[in-house]
Amino acid sequence: MKILGIDSSGLVASVAIVEEGNLLAEYTVNYKKTHSQTLLPMLDEIVRMIELDINEIDAIAVAAGPGSFTGLRIGSATAKGLGFALGKPLIHIPTVDGLAYNLWGSRDLVCPLMDARRNQAYTGIYEFVDGKMHIIKEQCAVAIDEIIAHVNHEGRPTVFLGDGVPVFREFIGGNCKAPFHFAPAHMNKQRAGAVASLGLLYFQEGKYEEAAEHKPDYLRLSQAERERLAKERQELEFRQMQKEDIPAVAAIERAVFSRPWTEGAFMEAMGQDTIFTVAV
Repeated sequence: MKILGIDSSGLVASVAIVEEGNLLAEYTVNYKKTHSQTLLPMLDEIVRMIELDINEIDAIAVAAGPGSFTGLRIGSATAKGLGFALGKPLIHIPTVDGLAYNLWGSRDLVCPLMDARRNQAYTGIYEFVDGKMHIIKEQCAVAIDEIIAHVNHEGRPTVFLGDGVPVFREFIGGNCKAPFHFAPAHMNKQRAGAVASLGLLYFQEGKYEEAAEHKPDYLRLSQAERERLAKERQELEFRQMQKEDIPAVAAIERAVFSRPWTEGAFMEAMGQDTIFTVAV
């Protein structure tokens, strides 16, 4: 059984092929190119190097979020396109779960940290018992002080990993009371090999979906969406119309009515103690 793994949820772009317990190939790049430039060429190179007929894969495991909104859309679109073209199912892998799976077998708690901006992290807490990953705190988007408080509450040695480590390292050092350390470079970022390996387990458990059903898990709204909703929620302020409001009010009048009042008409009415109310 062969599983194609794809992860473009963060700064790293990664593609891998796992066959049962064997990682056949993995191509990972942590550079400034956009994932739309790298994913398919990386997959093409892997297919060529291991002489793989892409039709031989059984399923496509994709890091499905949270993470970079653009990165997730690119990864999901790539996985869905391949799924449709090849007639293969997709395996929906929570990004933070896949990141934690890098440290399979760790005796310490595992706490992935992805920088979610605004002093927040995409994170969770995991442990490995009897060769299986157990979720202590499901992936979520929370303030860094909240997840560190949870680690402190657990009180167990914890290893942190992910692109959020450089961002929050100082805060962790000053506020984490539990014993902790940071994962080394070869284990501290997203890897498609981990996504594909976890995907193989999910596939054997029947946890897969058709390409048409797949949707990324953003966990929170994009900044543009948050700003739009905030603007929509702003309450209107009502006050008495002033002379300086007349040009704008007359413009609305002309746009709405076939026989609108003129600016002079409004000025005259206001001079006769008529009160108009405007919403701003």
